[in-house]
Amino acid sequence: MTGRDRLRELLDAVLDEDNRTLGEMARDAFVSPYHFNRTLSRAAGEAPVAMRRRVLLERAAWRLAQGRSVTEAAWEAGYESVEGFGRAFLRAFGRPPSSVEEGTGHWLPAPNGIHFHPPTSLWVSATEHTMNPLTEQLVAHDLDDTRYLLERAKGLPEEEFRARRLPGLTVQEWFGPEESVQALLEHHVHSLESWLASIEGRDLPDRDPEAGAAALLERHDAVAPRWLAAVRDIDRRGGWDDRLIDALCDPPESFLLSGVVAHVLTYAAHRRQLVRHLMRTAGCPVDAGDPITWLRTRRGETSDGDA
Repeated sequence: MTGRDRLRELLDAVLDEDNRTLGEMARDAFVSPYHFNRTLSRAAGEAPVAMRRRVLLERAAWRLAQGRSVTEAAWEAGYESVEGFGRAFLRAFGRPPSSVEEGTGHWLPAPNGIHFHPPTSLWVSATEHTMNPLTEQLVAHDLDDTRYLLERAKGLPEEEFRARRLPGLTVQEWFGPEESVQALLEHHVHSLESWLASIEGRDLPDRDPEAGAAALLERHDAVAPRWLAAVRDIDRRGGWDDRLIDALCDPPESFLLSGVVAHVLTYAAHRRQLVRHLMRTAGCPVDAGDPITWLRTRRGETSDGDA
């Protein structure tokens, strides 16, 4: 007879079909939301809501590979719309749910090796490599925050979106002036497209320097999951000191991959805050873009969890 496995009980509460919120999970485990969140986060290295979201996406990927429809997989994973499920799946796996085929892997990076194991079990991998949490968070925050700003920019009147509010501003010389919300966001998205094309060995994608917010959001949603997947791959194979010979430059230049990621994150953060300033000037309220707040929301933490 085995003793009581408290961690297993907590995991059961996380993955119970009826428990969709932190409060419901905690109630099922007979503890307060604060203690439930703290105990499981310490034991598993992952907050309960984030773990549930990830494992259910893994299950959805397996279901899709078995022939389930995207609509069925979205409903089973707890999403209220196919569109929301599709965006979450694309960000997580780097491909749309409609592209999943039999034999496609369904595990996502996990700090604890805990994964969905078909048909209804969990698997704990003892040898899993996971990316440094800080690197993962910096990259993911940049992508999520950029999407937030693009969504907000869609509500700006066209004249405000393109208004030259910072005459003469040049963030990077080779991009030219970045005097408006439109220019800053377009250059930000194109920078990611350019670096990813260099890393993947592809030609530069088509670009519209005058693109509107909706078109920029489409471009961002296309490049964001591939960028996150590329950074994860660099980390997985220990390639931070590898050199990229960028033939898109004239003349070609070499760059450390670690320097490329640091470069992207540095200028992305600068541009995002400039966009916030211009949007507030245009009368469009935006949040502070604080990664602390973003991480709390991402992990599903409540005010109880901040006590």
